[in-house]
Amino acid sequence: LLPHSEVFCPMEDPVIRIPPYHYVHVLDLNSNVTRVEVGPHTYIRQDHERVVFAPRRMVMVPPRHYCVVLNPVVRGPTGAVLVDGAGQARLRHADLEIRLAQEPFPLYPGEEIQLPVSVSLQGVTPLQVVLADTALRLRALLDFTDEDGNKFVAGDEWLFEGPGTYIPRKEVEVAETLQATVIGHNQAIRLRARKECLDRNGTRRVTGEEWLVKRVGAYLPGVYEEVVDIVDAYILTDKKALHLRATRTFEDEQGCVRRTGEEWLVTQAQSEAYIPDVFEEVVAEVAVTTLGPRQYCVVLDPVGPNGQPQLGQQRVVRGEKSFFLQPGERLQAGIQDVYVLSEDEGLLLQALQTIKDVSEVVQGTPGVSGSARGTWEETEGLLPLPPKPPPSCTLGPVVAIPAQQCPEVALVQVRVVTGQTYMLTEAEELWEKELPPSVEALLAEARGDIRDGDAGFRSSSCLDAELPQRDRTRAVTYQVPHNAAVQVYDYRERRARVVLGPDLVVLGPGEQLTVLSLSAGRPKRPHARRSLRLRPDFCADIVTIETADHARLQLQLAYNWHFEIPEDPSALGRLFSVPDFVGDACKALASRVRGAVAAVTFDDFHKNSNRLICSAVFGFDEAGRLREQLRFAPNGLVVTSVDIQSVEPVDQRTRDALQRSVQLAIEIATNSQEAAARSSA
Repeated sequence: LLPHSEVFCPMEDPVIRIPPYHYVHVLDLNSNVTRVEVGPHTYIRQDHERVVFAPRRMVMVPPRHYCVVLNPVVRGPTGAVLVDGAGQARLRHADLEIRLAQEPFPLYPGEEIQLPVSVSLQGVTPLQVVLADTALRLRALLDFTDEDGNKFVAGDEWLFEGPGTYIPRKEVEVAETLQATVIGHNQAIRLRARKECLDRNGTRRVTGEEWLVKRVGAYLPGVYEEVVDIVDAYILTDKKALHLRATRTFEDEQGCVRRTGEEWLVTQAQSEAYIPDVFEEVVAEVAVTTLGPRQYCVVLDPVGPNGQPQLGQQRVVRGEKSFFLQPGERLQAGIQDVYVLSEDEGLLLQALQTIKDVSEVVQGTPGVSGSARGTWEETEGLLPLPPKPPPSCTLGPVVAIPAQQCPEVALVQVRVVTGQTYMLTEAEELWEKELPPSVEALLAEARGDIRDGDAGFRSSSCLDAELPQRDRTRAVTYQVPHNAAVQVYDYRERRARVVLGPDLVVLGPGEQLTVLSLSAGRPKRPHARRSLRLRPDFCADIVTIETADHARLQLQLAYNWHFEIPEDPSALGRLFSVPDFVGDACKALASRVRGAVAAVTFDDFHKNSNRLICSAVFGFDEAGRLREQLRFAPNGLVVTSVDIQSVEPVDQRTRDALQRSVQLAIEIATNSQEAAARSSA
């Protein structure tokens, strides 16, 4: 039933029957005072009285319920309602009163049932049951002292933790309902203090301070605590570590003081599951660096014994090993393979500071190079063992070669090593020897890179672009064939030597081959050939002559020649004293022939051409006999014979007349033979 439900009764009826647990308000019109009449009762209304409302049901508060009365009446020590001098019930205006389960009671004039929004119109509210792991955050609205003698001032807050039933007070309001946060394994709850307080462990916290609670189970935050977040732990393994940074100075769980900005690494050895503290920032998850048995790495800015990075330093780590890079460390060129040296290989190292190698025998000086020779395995820093690896290591194999040019860097000397297997020392490097294009062409012809004879007739500009590339660090060698000679000139010593074939010429660092530019072709053209043999050979030339009767003829002559080799080796240089001995010899012989033919007529030359040309070429001795050879003294060239291969008139009319004369002579001879045959027949 509603607390204000009314029993129908005419208001003008002088007799008012009030049922049990009902009441009415009667207004005295003379004193203007309203009083309460409760049932069961039959009330007879007087003429100066008026019933304000029909009988209403009293307010009934069942067990575990309560109601809030606005403007409650004032009661004495015995519980009786106090009235003023006019007989009106005294009220506590603007005050509230919480009434729990009790006998039904009427509302006195001025009293009202405050109806909360969340309850029914009856005005009776069930008491709030607070479960386990739940609490009510209460706030004091007025200053008061509770039943236990605790004093509260307005604004104070505290918790009512369950399980239990909360009995409301007029001085207290429920700010919010708090639920406990369940903390699982490898989890923590991050809390923040809303104001200065003591946490559940008795630690004093200041406003805005944050901390972690890692105890597994349900955690109910304190009255001035708020949950910021639930932090999950990072699972660390032997292949994963955690890179942390301090956001402010604090002392960690191990008792180590971490300063703002300091970075460190947490591995599985310290904790299998790590929960970062509130002042720790996770920078990254670091993967393990694993080196194989033949691998190494160079760590830049390694962490020293004091736990701080040693800026500018380097450290060599050799496998087989697994490790984590500390904060601030980094790898130079990543993980690298070791240098595996065989017995014919070496490693060139350069010391960057004064060190000793692992055998404590060789001492290194900054800037000085050293070499390590196989057979063994080498990493940067083993021999010598540098705190910093060398900026460059040259791995050079040892090759068995006929000759190799090795300049010593320190002494700036160039030498040729031949006939052995040689490994460069730390003070040596290979030197490239440059050769003229003409020499390159002749060497390529000797190696078979180009066709025989092509080198003698190609121009230098074409040869330089078309020749295959050779290894310029290898010593230049040339196999001198039989019956041939090679002149080698040393620009350092300023002397020349001649090598007769068959032999092998190995050029020194300052030596070059002498190339003769010879004339060739018919008629002879200068600079057309670059090599000839010493053996007997012939050369052909075309010479234009003119007789005394002005008949111009073209002769094709062939000369047999050879060189006279002196017995004194020091005199061999005269073989190369005339650069173009072919052109000079052909010019000299042609001059002799032209001079001799110019003194005779065409008819005499036609009849005695062989005798005339041979006498012009070889000349006569003191006894008047024809010489057998012509010798050129400067270079020992000897011409032994001359052959007239053809004689042709240059003038076309002379050529036609000579042809008609020959035809006429043939006809005359033919006719005479026919006549002789007829007469014999």
